[in-house]
Amino acid sequence: MNFPQSELLENLPEQFFASLVAKVNAQVAAGVDVINLGQGNPDKPTPDYIIEATQDEVTKPGNHKYAQFRGQPDFKQAAAKFYAEKYHAQFDSEKEVAVLGGSKIGLVELPWALMNPGDLFLLPDPGYPDYLSGAALGRVNFETVPLKEENNFLPDLKSIPEATAKKAKFFYINYPNNPTGAVATKEFYEELVAWAKKYNVGIISDFAYGAIGFDGKAPISFMETPGAKEVGIEFYTFSKTFNMAGWRLAFAVGNADIIGAINLIQDHLFVSVFPALQEAGIKALQDPRRDAEIATIVGRYEERRDAFLDAAAKIGWRAIKPGGTFYVLMTVPNGYTSGEFADLLLAKTGVALADANGFGAQGEGYVRIGLLVEPERLVEAVERIGKLNIKF
Repeated sequence: MNFPQSELLENLPEQFFASLVAKVNAQVAAGVDVINLGQGNPDKPTPDYIIEATQDEVTKPGNHKYAQFRGQPDFKQAAAKFYAEKYHAQFDSEKEVAVLGGSKIGLVELPWALMNPGDLFLLPDPGYPDYLSGAALGRVNFETVPLKEENNFLPDLKSIPEATAKKAKFFYINYPNNPTGAVATKEFYEELVAWAKKYNVGIISDFAYGAIGFDGKAPISFMETPGAKEVGIEFYTFSKTFNMAGWRLAFAVGNADIIGAINLIQDHLFVSVFPALQEAGIKALQDPRRDAEIATIVGRYEERRDAFLDAAAKIGWRAIKPGGTFYVLMTVPNGYTSGEFADLLLAKTGVALADANGFGAQGEGYVRIGLLVEPERLVEAVERIGKLNIKF
């Protein structure tokens, strides 16, 4: 018997990261010492205080039952308190907070919850590839907004055609930005709120790297901007802030209508998140050691960034210095596409990079480096590349 996939699945975009992993695994299987700079998976363990809290919570029989459908009230209160402390933004924990099993779920399910087939939403280019999955699953249309180096990888809102702006229902943004490492400014967010109100477009802020800012500058939350809660929401994940990528825990805050729709669709898809994990999340957000642990994580990435940039400069390889995230965007030498250059480095040097074209057409001409190995390995990767004597 054959059971063909649905049209919905057949129309899904290729999973970019799956193909990247397959290429790396093939080299590893062939015995190559691969330095994998293509990944976006934190390499260090979750802080001890969170692990210890989780171990304690797992032993409690009350946490072995179904969670409340829309999340445990104390977790939502902790999320609202965290935003009040860090970003001076106030939220009603019952109406303006949604609990998520990872922010990817919210980003992908949002078109199902708030859009109809044929509706339009705007996506950044380059941008996180799974935004496209949400468009395909929701059977909605999308147009891309270019993020260009000359504009510090911020959208030029004035360049969006008025007809497009009037038709769009939502606009996804992501700062600190994957893959560019760019950070948003207060002025940009103020302009974005005004633009959203003018055209009645909802803003969906993906704040996955919200804790990771360099050179003493903490990233700005969209929700810090006056009027932001009126026009949109923001997703916050524990994955990067607390090295909890595999734990699958996140939340969204903001506009009550958008949050309500996300909660409703999740009522039909999930029974929230394992209660013990939510209790561990409370500990992560509220423990007195929180800020010191975050500072350690950020400091590690900044040390790696600086080691990599110093090494790249020695071989003449131009970098776009990131203001946040744990990525560095690098230019591709003349004569290569992004994909060709990434494939060459993997085959000839055992260094795996992410082809930035996988994040959108505007990523062509760049590759993305993940700062997820120790400084010595980052320097070794550059030295291997330097031996190819490529003219950068």
